[in-house]
Amino acid sequence: MSAHIYSYRGDLIENRHTASVAIVGPAGNLLAYAGNPELTAHMRSSSKPFQAQALFQSGAATHFALSPKEIAITCGSHSGAARHTEAVSSYLKKINLGTECLICGAHMPFDPEAGKALRQARQEPTVLHSNCSGKHTGMLAAALALEADSTGYEQPEHPVQQLNIRTLRDLSGAEHVPYGIDGCGVPAFALQLNHAARMFATLAAPDAAPTQYQQGLATTWQAMRAHPDMVAGPERMDTVFMSQVPNLAMKSGADGYYGLALRDTQWGPIGIAVKVESGNGDARDPLVIKVLETLGALPPEVPAEWRRPIIRNVRKHEVGRYEVELALTWL
Repeated sequence: MSAHIYSYRGDLIENRHTASVAIVGPAGNLLAYAGNPELTAHMRSSSKPFQAQALFQSGAATHFALSPKEIAITCGSHSGAARHTEAVSSYLKKINLGTECLICGAHMPFDPEAGKALRQARQEPTVLHSNCSGKHTGMLAAALALEADSTGYEQPEHPVQQLNIRTLRDLSGAEHVPYGIDGCGVPAFALQLNHAARMFATLAAPDAAPTQYQQGLATTWQAMRAHPDMVAGPERMDTVFMSQVPNLAMKSGADGYYGLALRDTQWGPIGIAVKVESGNGDARDPLVIKVLETLGALPPEVPAEWRRPIIRNVRKHEVGRYEVELALTWL
């Protein structure tokens, strides 16, 4: 069975969304699924923890003495708050490059207060406000460590992107990693859900990965867990859940995608990949919560409002809710 997410307005269903889920062990063994576990989908920003492995494979993490905070923001889709833009600015200074080297483009920050401050000051957002600016800075660091050109790092044939493709292939077990172009201008990699989930399982259990990736995955796990605020921002699910749920690393992706790594479950370390086929991000989050509830991984510390996702109008009044049907098939 597929997973289904229903959004209600009042007592009537307004929208219906179909989704697929794959739950996989570190060896690539499919443990459970809903829908089509072999669905090929673009991972979008959920691939960032694995793109960040270029920092370790290139030697950039050691060469530039990157901090856990800098590694976390390389994995992140940050909110563009002052602490995020300052972290990326400092990161760029450490590798001796300027903002003109970032090709991610600018957009208004996700953080409401940061956006309000820009509007009040009649200022336009900069590339530092882009949620992907940390990832792009990491790619520049890897390019420098590889002694490759720092311009054109977004091109699929650039050594950094070729390194990313090789990393995803090695960690996922996929023979071929197709890609499109992401919103920030770099390749957006696509994998079957079961292959993507295997990568997240190796994030939970680095010792199961090929030897050359083990230290990088372990350091990435630790950085994301230590600095969940750099991975997203206040009131965003990555940050809230990694702050509240032990042994969890997670990374959202655009258009209905999510990847999660869980340690210490009754099945051992596991990886999870989720795709809402309509691409609806509002429907994605309740499904992720339902998956964690089903696995018994959602402790009481998680705030109540996350357990019962509701729909509010512009005046913050409750006008609807989400309900999820999830029937996992266990193997």
